[in-house]
Amino acid sequence: MAAAPVLEFERPIADLEKQIEELKRLAADRSLDVAAELAPLEKKLGDLRVQVYQNLTPLQRVQVARMSRRPFTSDYLRLAFTDFIELHGDRLFREDAAIMAGWARLDGETVMLIGHERGRDTKENLKRNFGMPHPEGYRKALRLMKLAEKFQVPVITFIDTPGAWPGLGAEERGQSEAIARNLLEMSQLQVPIIATVIGEGGSGGALALGVADRVLMLENSVYSTISVEGCAAILWKDGKSPEMREKAATALRLTAADLVELRVVDEVIPEPAGGAHSDHAATAQALRETLSRNLEELRRLKPDKLVRRRREKFLRMGQFTE
Repeated sequence: MAAAPVLEFERPIADLEKQIEELKRLAADRSLDVAAELAPLEKKLGDLRVQVYQNLTPLQRVQVARMSRRPFTSDYLRLAFTDFIELHGDRLFREDAAIMAGWARLDGETVMLIGHERGRDTKENLKRNFGMPHPEGYRKALRLMKLAEKFQVPVITFIDTPGAWPGLGAEERGQSEAIARNLLEMSQLQVPIIATVIGEGGSGGALALGVADRVLMLENSVYSTISVEGCAAILWKDGKSPEMREKAATALRLTAADLVELRVVDEVIPEPAGGAHSDHAATAQALRETLSRNLEELRRLKPDKLVRRRREKFLRMGQFTE
């Protein structure tokens, strides 16, 4: 498989990484000790990663959130959970591979995990429909949420989708109804729900897994009602130029820091220097610890109080005047 393309602002990092790898290879070939030469280069690499990722623009965070090198739901299942048993189908139409779901254990506790899955190469992209679910994907998710409620098991969702699939077949089978049904049922589910935006959270396709007691975001993920390209095309009739896309990304307030300030998101999970794609294991560890802590807090609440607080949380969002 070909190496994933490097983002323009990451090029200095990639060049330095290549320099370090070449030095290590040369040392191995000639049995040389290059520890003294490597130490300052590796320190420089660490400092450069911090510097670059501390100063990302909103559009650059969108680019990072969409990277194929970022960890996906399947990666977190492998690194942060155990005993995963995948469940399939909505019992109405078919299996939708854009949503991966099933029983798993988090620090020994049984949970129902449901997440978007994009796929990392072309074959997987096509199988997973680039992480864009059809109605049956959302109906599968809802079926498993209700199953978790039956057994009093918490629900954990991972959000990473450009949006729900807008194709003719999806519309014929009730895409908007499936999303709306999930919003309604999740608002009433009598078990703890934690949603985490792990990449790109786009529109209703993301929100269909996002009505939760705690909504978390990875540091370089994004969450918005529309893509930056769609926003720029509607408002300024230009969805392609970097200037208009940057303007749209800034106006949408889609970064984790923005959404915590707006009280749409409850907590930001820090990523390693260089982004989640630079260290999958460290990101998964941070995610696991955050999920366990939040789950422990939510477990103390009785079901009626849990549902009441969840509904109040979403009713407080936004502003209006009379």
